[in-house]
Amino acid sequence: MADMTVRPVAHVVGGREDVRDDGWGGVAAVIRLDAGQFTEEALYGLADFSHLEVVYRFDRVPEEKVETGARHPRGNTDWPLVGIFAQRGKNRPNRLGVSRCELVRVDGLDLHVTGLDAVDGTPVLDIKPYLAEFGPRGGLRQPAWSTELMRAYYDGEA
Repeated sequence: MADMTVRPVAHVVGGREDVRDDGWGGVAAVIRLDAGQFTEEALYGLADFSHLEVVYRFDRVPEEKVETGARHPRGNTDWPLVGIFAQRGKNRPNRLGVSRCELVRVDGLDLHVTGLDAVDGTPVLDIKPYLAEFGPRGGLRQPAWSTELMRAYYDGEA
């Protein structure tokens, strides 16, 4: 399999500067499209959606911190040892993050959002409108440790 090169389509501007685990719900930021690649036309119709799905790169995770096996989420030994693909930690093999956030407004090449769990300067690889039909179909299940981990993720202290 060949390596893949991906060019950012935008960068996060504002919001948090430091990487923290919780309290992302009230964080306001801007996703600024690269004016060298795009015009406002790329965003036509996006303002009709309430939420976005954003794919970005955890660019502050050094290569030596990447996990490929199992670990305790957030290093908490009260939680089970689970594989990197059974959690959403930032130390992933390709260091890709996916976030769903609220779109507040579109202003030129700027997407004003809240609840995006990416820090200032983060390279954005793709932006999609979130459609309810892409949400889970049928029942949802997840282990108790993940519910505990996420308890303050959006609503906790920023």
